[in-house]
Amino acid sequence: MAQAQDAGRLRLGVNIDHVATVRNARGSAYPDPVRAALLAEAAGADGITAHLREDRRHIRDADIAGLMAALARPLNFECAATAEMQAIALRHRPHAICLVPEKREERTTEGGLDVAFDQNRLTDFIAPLRDAGIRVSMFIGHDPKQIEASARIGAAVVELHTGHYCDLHHEGRFAERDAELAALAEGAQLAHALGLEVHAGHGLTFDTVGPIAALPEVRELNIGHFLIGEAIYLGLGPAIAEMRRRMDAARA
Repeated sequence: MAQAQDAGRLRLGVNIDHVATVRNARGSAYPDPVRAALLAEAAGADGITAHLREDRRHIRDADIAGLMAALARPLNFECAATAEMQAIALRHRPHAICLVPEKREERTTEGGLDVAFDQNRLTDFIAPLRDAGIRVSMFIGHDPKQIEASARIGAAVVELHTGHYCDLHHEGRFAERDAELAALAEGAQLAHALGLEVHAGHGLTFDTVGPIAALPEVRELNIGHFLIGEAIYLGLGPAIAEMRRRMDAARA
């Protein structure tokens, strides 16, 4: 019975990118993202997410090496689908790699990958990652054609972009928010039916996590910026514990 309950438990991945943002603002060695990741593990995180961007604006190569050496929980390595990032992933062999769109001018990840447009290249790109035993995830919107393309190229996971849903909530556009939530629910159902594991993330807060956590097909949430911000007030451990409590309450 315990094993069955664990199998159905909604996992929380904590993204520690913005600990590195604070560090890099002063060009110092602190705060250390690896230390934050270890605190997140101790607070109940099921995994750690880190996005190594082409411009290294927050996480750096040494952080990935440090995380791989220190973590007891799985590392979800976020990156763009470039030859450089593929080589880094194959060198470190993290538990999972999540491919995201990336533009130098953006402040944070905007929208999801266009897997359908880039299907042939992405099929070839992920093949050596899969051969190395790395779980490959596509960070996409809820568009059915993107979900179907992700299944066709052999991805194991899709992570549905929840940023627009969160923005609509915080702007008070509740009818549009509810329509976006319904579309995310339909996307999760389709992905699950196609044999993909379903994750979700981007922009989630205490106020918005419940309805996403309640989607039965979703197996994992990846949350970062809000938790690092809330840690200023509560501490990282209590912030993660409160997010975990709200996720579990929504799931129940």
